[in-house]
Amino acid sequence: MREEDVPAEQPQAEEDPWFPPAHAHPRRSAADRPASGQGSRHPLGLIWRVRDPASFRALARGRRRRSGVLEVRTALIGAPSDPPRVAYAVGRSVGGAVQRNRVRRRLREVMRSQQLEAGRGYLVRVVDPAAVTTDIRTLDLTLSGILSKFNYGERES
Repeated sequence: MREEDVPAEQPQAEEDPWFPPAHAHPRRSAADRPASGQGSRHPLGLIWRVRDPASFRALARGRRRRSGVLEVRTALIGAPSDPPRVAYAVGRSVGGAVQRNRVRRRLREVMRSQQLEAGRGYLVRVVDPAAVTTDIRTLDLTLSGILSKFNYGERES
């Protein structure tokens, strides 16, 4: 194909390009919007994550109980007024990322129904690959049994 065969004129666009609508209301001023809440919201019986290395070291030295496919370690890692903190350890021996995340989500759901002591940290570790096929009811009963074995009457230092 030669240069003379290519038309120099470009065809006109049939429609204007589409742009998404703006997020602001065109007839409403900023003064009409209600004020947002001040400060952060207080947790209502929530479980916090274990994040700092000192907490993980305390959990490594903490008391340990095992039953079925789970092992739980616990230690006092915060003030008695702090919510409980939970970490999950699901190793590669359990399976691929999809299986490990599925087990972790099920463990999180089971932990929400448990009575956990404030100021205490928990490390829930999966020790058997059979956790992937274990139903959530069995996980709940196993975790309840493990947590009931801990004696929280005495405070650790």
